[in-house]
Amino acid sequence: MDSTPYLTGQFLLAMPGIGDPRFERAVIAMCAHDDEGALGIGIGETIEGLGLHELLRQFEIDPGDVPDAPVHFGGPVEPRRGFVLHSTDWGGQDTIDVGGRWALSGTIDVLKAIAEGTGPSRWLVALGYAGWGEGQLDEEMTRHGWFSTSGDTRLLYEVDAGRRWAKGFEAAGVDPRLLANSTGTA
Repeated sequence: MDSTPYLTGQFLLAMPGIGDPRFERAVIAMCAHDDEGALGIGIGETIEGLGLHELLRQFEIDPGDVPDAPVHFGGPVEPRRGFVLHSTDWGGQDTIDVGGRWALSGTIDVLKAIAEGTGPSRWLVALGYAGWGEGQLDEEMTRHGWFSTSGDTRLLYEVDAGRRWAKGFEAAGVDPRLLANSTGTA
């Protein structure tokens, strides 16, 4: 177990009854968390009707032979801003390492590299992010809302978006059907 109280490199899974429809059954890949706040990318939902090829065309990038993968709803903050979660075998001008588990890039160079076949070996594209101000996520973690689990990259790259929430709980040994959607007040 990590000695830090921060959640960088882990996944947040929305608890049943989280109370915010934007995060119902959400899976958030936590990319930064410290005293100043937190940033995560949603990986549990894709954007209907938007694939990587269309996104690349919007930037006038030839998709080449890259598969037309779905684009994920990264979160409600800046929903037009793009991010790529990817393997650590590639780095660009703004790439940050996320706890040694995956990397995060947010500039067009990663999209160009993916289209050219010179980018990271594994990747996931998202628009938007989830953000928390100073102490906000820490406080939310004390209430019924989020469950944190280890950042096993198989959840990023080997599980379809619609199954990540259930698989995340399953990997932690939790059956989400048995979770209550409220807490006691003893």
